[in-house]
Amino acid sequence: MATAATASAPPAVLPVAPPPSYPANSAPSASAAAGAEEEDDLYGRLKSLQRHMEFVEIQEEYVKDEQKNLKRELLRAQEEVKRIQSVPLVIGQFMEMVDGNNGIVGSTTGSNYYVRILSTINRELLKPSASVALHRHSNALVDVLPPEADSSISLLGSSEKPNVTYTDIGGCDIQKQEIREAVELPLTHHELYKQIGIDPPRGVLLYGPPGTGKTMLAKAVAHHTTASFIRVVGSEFVQKYLGEGPRMVRDVFRLAKENAPAIIFIDEVDAIATARFDAQTGADREVQRILMELLNQMDGFDQTVNVKVIMATNRADTLDPALLRPGRLDRKIEFPLPDRRQKRLVFQVSFGFCKVCVLYRILLTVVYWTLYCSKYWQYLLLYNMQKF
Repeated sequence: MATAATASAPPAVLPVAPPPSYPANSAPSASAAAGAEEEDDLYGRLKSLQRHMEFVEIQEEYVKDEQKNLKRELLRAQEEVKRIQSVPLVIGQFMEMVDGNNGIVGSTTGSNYYVRILSTINRELLKPSASVALHRHSNALVDVLPPEADSSISLLGSSEKPNVTYTDIGGCDIQKQEIREAVELPLTHHELYKQIGIDPPRGVLLYGPPGTGKTMLAKAVAHHTTASFIRVVGSEFVQKYLGEGPRMVRDVFRLAKENAPAIIFIDEVDAIATARFDAQTGADREVQRILMELLNQMDGFDQTVNVKVIMATNRADTLDPALLRPGRLDRKIEFPLPDRRQKRLVFQVSFGFCKVCVLYRILLTVVYWTLYCSKYWQYLLLYNMQKF
């Protein structure tokens, strides 16, 4: 019985320590308060970001509206500029800049104007002697033209070059050799002159009586070289208004330097290069100004070796001595009247395609009509050539 009572008795329970007691400022209360404060801070930041986003959206709408307004203003301004630049415009010449918005230009009538410059014009292009476009009513400077826009000087294209070759020129063997040495060789083999240590000729003068082949030889040079070729007659430099002639001379050399290597051929140069004297008229003084500009361009500070000058005249005795000195026209090539051998060579080149009988008839016709009726021999000569 005792054993059974002992077995049915409950087990002894161990004493458990009571939970710790915390003061008023306990740890759980502090963490809860910190969490609440953090939530309040995050909520405040969220509200602040929302308000900032709304403000940014308002600013974006405002910027879009301003952008639309600016685009409309830009279109109106572009239309206004197009209206101002609409043709017809007056071509003028820029002289100098007064300030950022105004300058002095010269018109084709010879008058100078103090004008306003359009705000869209690139100021770096406004250089002295630049071609500009002026408004036809207010004379305001509205555009800058390319340099060749107001110039009658132009390059001969590859299709415009003469088809005259050296073989088409009868005789003139010495002249052909000299001009090839003075013009072609410095352009094609300039390194030879550097090795020798000499300067190649800068200019060549072709002089002699009319009809001796000066201009024809210059055409052959243009045909056989790949250099740019500029052909101008001396009388073209004499213009109506003062200053136009010297400006054309500058345009010729500027165009040649921009397209170097180049050859400038000035035919009948005695029209502008006669010896200077005490001029009494405005026209003579203008011709002398053209000559001085030509001398300056040929003897300027820019010693360009890729620009050659060929001049032709039948009045070499009237040319100014300053033009003939070394450094400008270094080589003078004379074209004398043809002798018997030269005439035979010219005849062979001119009538080499004809048959013997045709040549005989031509000679008889020439002799007969030269003796009896020289006034009409050319017409009959052409008739016989067409017949045979």
